[in-house]
Amino acid sequence: MEVVETWTGALAKTLRQAYHYSQEGFAARLGVSARTIAKWEECPAMQQKPEQQQILDVHLWQAPDHVKARFALLIQQQATKPQPVPQQEWTDDDMNRRELLRIFTMAGAVIATPQAEQALDLDRIAARTGRPDAETATQYEMLNSHLWQVFMLASSKSKVYPLVQDHLAALVESLQRSATEATHRRLCALAGDLFQLAGEIHFDANQYTDAAHCYSLAASASREAGAYDLWACAVTRHAFIGVYEREYGKAVPMLDLATNLSRRGDSGLSTRHWVDVVRAEALAGLGDFDGCQRALDAAEHVRDLTGQIHNGGWLRFDGSRLHEERGACYTMLRRPDLAEVVLVDALTHNLSARRRAGVLVDLAALGVQRGEIDKTLEHGRAALELARRTGSGVIGQKLRGLQSHLADVTDNQVRSLNNDIAELATVSGT
Repeated sequence: MEVVETWTGALAKTLRQAYHYSQEGFAARLGVSARTIAKWEECPAMQQKPEQQQILDVHLWQAPDHVKARFALLIQQQATKPQPVPQQEWTDDDMNRRELLRIFTMAGAVIATPQAEQALDLDRIAARTGRPDAETATQYEMLNSHLWQVFMLASSKSKVYPLVQDHLAALVESLQRSATEATHRRLCALAGDLFQLAGEIHFDANQYTDAAHCYSLAASASREAGAYDLWACAVTRHAFIGVYEREYGKAVPMLDLATNLSRRGDSGLSTRHWVDVVRAEALAGLGDFDGCQRALDAAEHVRDLTGQIHNGGWLRFDGSRLHEERGACYTMLRRPDLAEVVLVDALTHNLSARRRAGVLVDLAALGVQRGEIDKTLEHGRAALELARRTGSGVIGQKLRGLQSHLADVTDNQVRSLNNDIAELATVSGT
């Protein structure tokens, strides 16, 4: 068993006891209170967030076989009756979501089921459709890479989604027909890659629940493939949802897991340094200046790497964003003296619309901190124009974060900017 679809109090308690955690110790790992753990264990159902489920899933995967066997029995015993589905009118977006969730369900089952040749009539399958082989996987890799490039170049990220969904369906079908363990693991890695891309598209649209589902499945597929760097990136992206929603304390345990995974990966890749950057932002959100500085300094060691340190797809960190990341962290820490120089320098580089908007929002926030209203208006309106032009939910979310800085400013033009940001959120529905 790879992942528990629905965690209950009984399952959480069994896992806690298997690791000999106290309720307090288990709570610390999950970023919740001991009282929450006690409530979970007293109730048949539990309200946990995606990042907490990810931690539970990873702990379960690392558990001994006898613990996993106990879980299989508990899950069989807790099977519930099907719930009635309310009647409703389905929109195109609803249908797309249902189709993606259908692929999730299929992929989860295929990935979690060991290949058993005696359970399949492989000769019959091969005669009808052919078995995916190394050449098929190579073609899929090329298509994955192409889709990441299209995603990065697209002004509207959502337009890439239908292509990704079609390719995901093809990958899942191939997983069902893979005849050898080597091909199966390679296809699992490709699925982990593509589910991260699907998550990025949802994240850009501020559809965080759907993004979290994608990252969870990406982590599961990556684990099955034994691809630690790919796995670490999936967990880091999942943790970044917490960072973006300003739930910094809940992101840190997931980043701990990502750090451990990245250490088991390829030391020539930049994975662990990217995790350091995201950790720095989480620590900045918590007001931990020293911890943030240590994480940023650790990330700087990416410059010591040589050769191909990223793949331009699920791993893109090469150190070129360090100025932007430092500036964002120093802005959160309310250190304009440190932030301005790195942010102004970042604007001199060739940035994507999303990255440029992020720098502009941080500079606008610095303007508020320094009482420089003209700079706040200049940079804030430039970021707002990028949000309108691209329709990016990520830029919109950054602008809504700026509103907390603008709220206490009495200048009429600043109030107008604040109102325009609010109107953007209303029109985009995010």
